[in-house]
Amino acid sequence: MLGPVILAASRSDRMRRLISAAPVTKQVVDRFIPGETVADIVPIVKDLTDKGLELTMDVVGEDITTPEQATHARDAYLALIDHLKELELGERVEMSVKLSMFGQALEGGHELALANVRPVVEAAAAIGTTVTLDAEDHTTLDSMFAIHEELRKDFPGTGCVIQAYLFRTEADARRLAESGSRVRLVKGAYKEPAEVAYQQKHEIDKAYVRVLRTLMEGEGYPMIGSHDPRLIAIAQELAHKAGRKLDEYEFQMLYGIRGDEHLRLAAEGHRMRVYTAYGTDWYGYFMRRLAEKPANLRFFVRSMITKG
Repeated sequence: MLGPVILAASRSDRMRRLISAAPVTKQVVDRFIPGETVADIVPIVKDLTDKGLELTMDVVGEDITTPEQATHARDAYLALIDHLKELELGERVEMSVKLSMFGQALEGGHELALANVRPVVEAAAAIGTTVTLDAEDHTTLDSMFAIHEELRKDFPGTGCVIQAYLFRTEADARRLAESGSRVRLVKGAYKEPAEVAYQQKHEIDKAYVRVLRTLMEGEGYPMIGSHDPRLIAIAQELAHKAGRKLDEYEFQMLYGIRGDEHLRLAAEGHRMRVYTAYGTDWYGYFMRRLAEKPANLRFFVRSMITKG
């Protein structure tokens, strides 16, 4: 029940100031966002890949209000790619991008976002890795899918994200599965109206399984974005029934959540990719992590009380 409240707070400048000023906040944020610069992140990348894990990197920040900020976001990803090139990790480290960060919500935003993200996808391909387009609120998705389709003409490995709680997602999944796309399936972390999205957890979980079955039985590459033990077990069963080998799908989980499970799945031979965010504009990302899972919120509140 607190999820919608927290998501509303993620858009509040007043709450941003209050939470950012709390002495304990940085300690808790560090659990989910382990650094502000590429230099901070390189040791994390090395440590996780040495343990047999893979990563997808996210430079946090989505409240873009000018074309110059969008250009800066593009350049931040290009700088990340330069560092990844030196590590020679290929597909073991890919990138996730939010098109809002590339100017999607500005005037002429669709064309601007495509123009900004294309050099990032090109540079990623040049070092042997890929980019996944993150899903945002439902009003942005037609633009995101159109950009995804355009990029795949030259870079077919470009991935995208679909959200189980949206009514439209089952149709999107069928289309993407037939096209052989790389698709990350998540439950969804934005406050969406009842007209477009399931509101109850049990409804979302059922939709997740239906969509996952479509992806597993299709021609694409499913990426299971979930920390839910039951859904992880269901994903393994569906993959087995579909005759998929261990390298024909992967699990994805957030940095800072269920780290032991990351290692367990990797030890069993599964591809296990850790979604690892970094940067200074952490507030929106952090608040969505609190909204997604009550345990994250309890961890934050307990830390504040302890330090208080």
